[in-house]
Amino acid sequence: MMILLPVMLYLWPVSNAINERISKPNIVLFMADDLGIGDLGCYGNTTSRTPNIDKLSKEGATLTQHIAAAPLCTPSRASFLTGRYSVRSGMASLHKVGVFLFSASSGGLPMEEITFAKLLQQRGYSTALIGKWHLGINCNSSDDFCHHPLNHGFDYFYGVPVNNLRDCKPGHGSVFGAGLKMHTRAALQSMGIALISLAVLNYIGLIRVPRRVLGYFFLIAAVIVGVLLLFFYNFRNLNCFLMRNHSIIQQPWNYENLTQRFTEEAKRFIGRNTNAPFLLFVAYTQVHTALYASQAFRGKSKHGLYGDALEEMDWSVGQILHALDQWHLREQTLVYFTSDHGAHVEEISANGEVQGGYNGIYKGGKSTSWEGGIRVPGLLRWPGVFKPSTHIDEPTSNMDIFPTIVKLAGASLPSDRYGMLFHLFTWAGRLRWRPSKSIWKAFFFTPNFSPEDSNGCHDDHVCFCYGKSVTYHDPPLLFDLSKDPEEKNPLTPETESHFHEIIQVIQQAVSNHSKSLVVVPNQLSLENMLWKPWLQPCCSSFLQFCYCDHESRENKKLPEA
Repeated sequence: MMILLPVMLYLWPVSNAINERISKPNIVLFMADDLGIGDLGCYGNTTSRTPNIDKLSKEGATLTQHIAAAPLCTPSRASFLTGRYSVRSGMASLHKVGVFLFSASSGGLPMEEITFAKLLQQRGYSTALIGKWHLGINCNSSDDFCHHPLNHGFDYFYGVPVNNLRDCKPGHGSVFGAGLKMHTRAALQSMGIALISLAVLNYIGLIRVPRRVLGYFFLIAAVIVGVLLLFFYNFRNLNCFLMRNHSIIQQPWNYENLTQRFTEEAKRFIGRNTNAPFLLFVAYTQVHTALYASQAFRGKSKHGLYGDALEEMDWSVGQILHALDQWHLREQTLVYFTSDHGAHVEEISANGEVQGGYNGIYKGGKSTSWEGGIRVPGLLRWPGVFKPSTHIDEPTSNMDIFPTIVKLAGASLPSDRYGMLFHLFTWAGRLRWRPSKSIWKAFFFTPNFSPEDSNGCHDDHVCFCYGKSVTYHDPPLLFDLSKDPEEKNPLTPETESHFHEIIQVIQQAVSNHSKSLVVVPNQLSLENMLWKPWLQPCCSSFLQFCYCDHESRENKKLPEA
């Protein structure tokens, strides 16, 4: 259920290259959403055009064994920001739904969590998050902002606080449609059966039910169903909005030039902070569905709308890197590019267009712990520190960014972070261990693909890792990724002479780690994930369906791509 990493980024030859001239460097972090490792040219793709991202590889270091902290958005981002396993902050789900879906949920990254943004802010860094947050907003009221980025170390926030879903873009379908129809039908059937049963029992005299009680029962049930239907019918307005700091500036957001707007905000932030160290975290909403691309990129790629969105994101990376050059900040800036997890292989549009990414040779995808779900791009550029075209084959994680940049900023690591990192994944049981040239990976349970001979859970749109959706393994499935990166051939005592020894070490590590866990409030509990009307962020009123567009009225002029 965890991963043992023998090396962290800050232990690389970085310390030998740093001197007073480049102490407290600027930090620029790029994180794509749902991007597959096989989507980039620097990881072997020959049909997608990603020259700006590929240039980071040519000018710096490529991590070949880089993994996401979790195979889903919310827990992965929580671990990335805190350098801690998501289960320690209560950001690991214990049921099917593993991410926040509604802006009016009470769960989120706890206020007491220490992010790298907080620590760098304390060291005099200007800090900004441009793009996607997805770690909660409010706790008890619609404006307490207890989980908001500005409460977690960011001086400036411009972006989307929840998630970019199909429901946010008209004509792109719904992730709730099938489930809503099924559960609404079931609820209506249950209420109908209950009412008929009460009426019959009352008629034959077994029980006496006043008509007023029956009326109240029917009225309450109708109100509940009506509120749910009204909520989902207005999902776009209530959940898909753009914020600047604490203010909603566009509800729902307009997809037109959205990536370009993120890009311009990032460039302006760099321009405002040329004389002091800064942390810029650009968290793209692409290439998560709903997919979008501005006119300059639409229809230009070989991979439909997905490819168009990918190539526009690559353009954005190039624009931000160019801004660093314009301000002569290249030598003083550590740049990192990654994805929050692997590509969503089950994403197919209503008209049959494949809208998920490509995970290369790796098995599975988003929401699974097969390599396709967790192995992600990891690119680092810092001229004079990383030699051009360096390849690093040691197992690394995007959790390693926390100790790396905290150390570079001259801050002290919190006492509850560990020098030898264990990575816990409650979403899918696995452990990675490298005591030698081999990279051992064990699965305690695996998701059941549907259809069985496919590479994902296409019947459910995403794999679930609980109950009948998984198969448990005793002993665990064991792979040597150094020889079998595609995870095709589980090892056995006959094919691996140290099989029992390896399994024993892994199980002992699981036991030791489990004993170290402290029970914390589950931020992704059903109670914390439900929509609560009193927490609903709204820039106008419910009668106006929370509509506003302050962003367009500002008449910002964006340059053509």
